[in-house]
Amino acid sequence: MEVTIHYNGQAVTVEVTLEVYEYLDRADHKTENLSHEQRRHWDGREFDEYIVATEGIGIYGETPEEYLCRRETLDELMAVLDTCTEAQRRRFLLYALDGLSFSEIAALYGCSKYSVRDSIVAVRKIFKDFFENHPHE
Repeated sequence: MEVTIHYNGQAVTVEVTLEVYEYLDRADHKTENLSHEQRRHWDGREFDEYIVATEGIGIYGETPEEYLCRRETLDELMAVLDTCTEAQRRRFLLYALDGLSFSEIAALYGCSKYSVRDSIVAVRKIFKDFFENHPHE
């Protein structure tokens, strides 16, 4: 089987055995899955904690103080999102969590990609103002 690899900025095609091809294919899928999981972690957990929990290396024991801080931070972020309009919130979550582009979101809602961009910029501004006025203690 032929595989194309990038070496020193150049694409090189090499012949590999079926076993090597399957190994590389599994590695590509695992990398892609990890990147999707990283994008989806908005619930306050760190991505490293997800890897530890799913890879079986050992489960991270969160202290009560850490749990409380994490919950308070998540509650504050959700409160900030609650100050946004429904359209802003939906568009921002599709962009930030699901990784959709402005054009894809615009197609879903039947609006222009510029209105989607404006909504996302507005939510980012609200978050920026919040963090400037409420520095992490």
